[in-house]
Amino acid sequence: MRHEKFEYLNANSLEKIDWKNIVPTAPNYEWVARDTKTQQEYRKGFSVAEIFPISSVGIVTSRDDFVIDFDKDILKKRMIDFLSTENPKESLTKFGLKENLKWKAVNALKHNFDEQNITPISYRPFDNRFVYYHDDFIERSRIEVMKHLLNKNIGLVARRQMPEDQTTYFFLSKNVMADGYIRSDNKGSESVFPLYLQSKNGSKIPNLKKEIVDEIEKTVGKVSPEDIFDYIYAVLHSPNYREKYKEFLKIDFPRVPYPKNAKSFKELVAFGAELRTLDLFESPKINQFITTYPIVGSNVVEKLSYKDGKVFINKDQYFGNVPEVAYNFHIGGYQPAQKWLKDRKARSLTNSDIEHYQKIIVALKETERIMRNIDLNNLL
Repeated sequence: MRHEKFEYLNANSLEKIDWKNIVPTAPNYEWVARDTKTQQEYRKGFSVAEIFPISSVGIVTSRDDFVIDFDKDILKKRMIDFLSTENPKESLTKFGLKENLKWKAVNALKHNFDEQNITPISYRPFDNRFVYYHDDFIERSRIEVMKHLLNKNIGLVARRQMPEDQTTYFFLSKNVMADGYIRSDNKGSESVFPLYLQSKNGSKIPNLKKEIVDEIEKTVGKVSPEDIFDYIYAVLHSPNYREKYKEFLKIDFPRVPYPKNAKSFKELVAFGAELRTLDLFESPKINQFITTYPIVGSNVVEKLSYKDGKVFINKDQYFGNVPEVAYNFHIGGYQPAQKWLKDRKARSLTNSDIEHYQKIIVALKETERIMRNIDLNNLL
């Protein structure tokens, strides 16, 4: 980049440069040329960080390989084995752990194991694992927000900033969320915005700003918290929305336009609900496999390759009829149809794993279809 700038300066002069007037505007006052008309339109919407007041970035364990696992029973055994170790130095060596200023083995070994601390964690897209979730082992648990995702809830996942040429950083989670859930870069973390908050008396209250909900209801009538969530989720999946506002999606949490009318709101809610149930594997469509897995073998993931609709996991075995659009589909910085298998390299896929991967392909293919339909219906 520096070399290109010097080349440009050497080849031009003050008189030759086509200067542009820049008027920095609130709230960020960037020294960047913007389409001010589109920017004004964009800012008329509400930010997801405004409508969901309570949010957090993901959990940082600093020891994923120790406190997170694919298998709940394996994780349970590992934690019990660790806590049965009497010598701190021995425990560090045995489990390949490193201490830091905050975490010391001698203190962790005083912990009393409780199986209730084992909970699902949204680790990567469509990749839920198990975590031993306790501050004695987790570096940054974000417990004040994550506690709301420990029991039958859902959270929108979005980023404050997006890298160049990528507007795919939107997803959801029904579990506590790991740092790096939908990103693979160092340009900022994703945040999760719970739909509900757990009150002290055990009831749930919507994590929604009343003033924004009231404004929406002026146009569309009475709505549920799920309607709001699904409307937002559909809007964020619109390719037209992502393209039109890509310059502004780079610099802050996304802003969502207020509904045009009750009809378009209802249609977007329906699309959002379909997307949500697909991504959570709750849709009946998820079990209508479009792929095959025809070859018997070891099921060990070795070298991943894609050719003619076949995703090979080793030299003989493959998933057939995998649409290219699903194989290359991005959620954040990952391509789930590839990432999920790569993260299981050298592992033998179980029958459940094989079914799970085929569900991923259905979800990705259906998501691409719904995204196109949102724009075809001109709902924004």
